[in-house]
Amino acid sequence: MFVAFPAAGYMTLMLVAGSVGALTVVSEYNSGMIRTTTVAVPARGAVVPAKAVVTAALWTAVGTVISTGGFLISQAILNGQQAGVPLTRPGALRALMASALLAPVCALIGLGLGALIRHGATTMVTSAFTLVMLPPIFSQSARWSAATSHAMPVTAWKRLVQNWAPDPHSLAYSATVPGSWAVYALWPLIAVVLAVLVVRHRDV
Repeated sequence: MFVAFPAAGYMTLMLVAGSVGALTVVSEYNSGMIRTTTVAVPARGAVVPAKAVVTAALWTAVGTVISTGGFLISQAILNGQQAGVPLTRPGALRALMASALLAPVCALIGLGLGALIRHGATTMVTSAFTLVMLPPIFSQSARWSAATSHAMPVTAWKRLVQNWAPDPHSLAYSATVPGSWAVYALWPLIAVVLAVLVVRHRDV
């Protein structure tokens, strides 16, 4: 399944989505437009959810186009070699959905970090470190380390696009499919909630 969803390409997508998500908030602080926004919408807490909805919708569309296009192109190539994987194959639709949703998940995480940090370069570095560079630090052979790794979006994505069962005899601790979907849900939710709280209580 990784032929259709190459890790390098999707890690690049994570970096781009996280950075652009951060800029949706940071750019307003840097330009001073946040003051105009808060005057137009006095209820500060409503600004972040509105941005989150637009960001999620935009990046879901982008992620869907990329994942669907990548899948169709790879299958067209593999079908010529009699090695195609139909969408009805167990795990194929899950992998397609997980790859499509990875972009909005990362964009919303970036948005949350942008509201917390408010500095463009620092936010982008933090986003890149959190999304891509931090997970490989944790080993899969120790329970606590594996649990930390499994709580990261990139690890969750890798498990969701994996179309084979983990080796029961392996010494590594494997992520679960339900746990990986939970990671997809919790990261953006926590990021947006924190962003709402910060914007509501911090001076602009």
